[in-house]
Amino acid sequence: MRFTSRSVDIFGFSVYYYALIIAAGAMLAVAAASRREKALGLEKDTALDIALVALPFGLIGARAYYVLLHPDEFASFSEVLDLRGGGLGIYGGILLGALAAFILCRIKKGVFLRWTDLALPCVALAQGIGRWGNFVNQEAYGIEVSPALRFFPIAVYIPQDGLWHAAAFFYESVWCVLIFLIACVLPSKQRFIKKGAGTLFYLLMYGFERAMVEGLRTDSLYLGPVRASQLVSVLALSSAALILLKKANRPLYALILCASGAVLSVLSALTLLPQLWLYCSAPTVFIFGIMIFIRLYCSKRPDQQQNIPNLPQQM
Repeated sequence: MRFTSRSVDIFGFSVYYYALIIAAGAMLAVAAASRREKALGLEKDTALDIALVALPFGLIGARAYYVLLHPDEFASFSEVLDLRGGGLGIYGGILLGALAAFILCRIKKGVFLRWTDLALPCVALAQGIGRWGNFVNQEAYGIEVSPALRFFPIAVYIPQDGLWHAAAFFYESVWCVLIFLIACVLPSKQRFIKKGAGTLFYLLMYGFERAMVEGLRTDSLYLGPVRASQLVSVLALSSAALILLKKANRPLYALILCASGAVLSVLSALTLLPQLWLYCSAPTVFIFGIMIFIRLYCSKRPDQQQNIPNLPQQM
């Protein structure tokens, strides 16, 4: 057995830390989701059912997303299948994994929105852990930062070019873990038993975060002149915003929240925000977004919520 900076070699076979970190994140996400089943009125082992279809199809989707946006990198189909060569896109994994879970949900006559309420906040945990695999691989970092910002956690030193770059992987890691903690662990979790709350919270907060942070990265996947992940993020953010505007107790506050996130996301996508202003504004909007979302969508006390275990099983 031999240890290197990126892998452990066992009898000549390299096991990459990146893969181990992603696997650990997935297992912890499934374990966390299993603990939420009862609170959401779902049958035991629902989280495991979702994982058994979403994880393998999610891996296929993540690979397909990357390959479709980098067709020139692969000379043969065998290279496409070689996952050890790297190249995954999280949005492809989420989309195809969700589709597989939806099909299974229909077969089992479940309520898909309840399944996504269970899964998506825990997916954020897996993403938060998995981003440290990017740190091990020295990838998913951002633009070079000014001398005043050359310290961790604002920036990370990359030995490959000897420069300090925005620690984009770290921003997303922290943000995703916060999404999980707020929806599943902290005292406010009892507010997230309302149907659709976990799903909307994830789409709104992760969509906003990814649209912002993606604008800092130097290795984005492009769809023509547009960063693919920013496009998907803005679509996710916009969809959640429209639903929130319709369902919220106070639409005016919801409009302010959604408009703030949308404006910052677009400015970030167009790279029109100064670095320091971006670092200050993004966390501010995120904090206020959490407060306003809970106030607008999860304002009822737990004892005022509907009787979740008796939810109808048909969609």
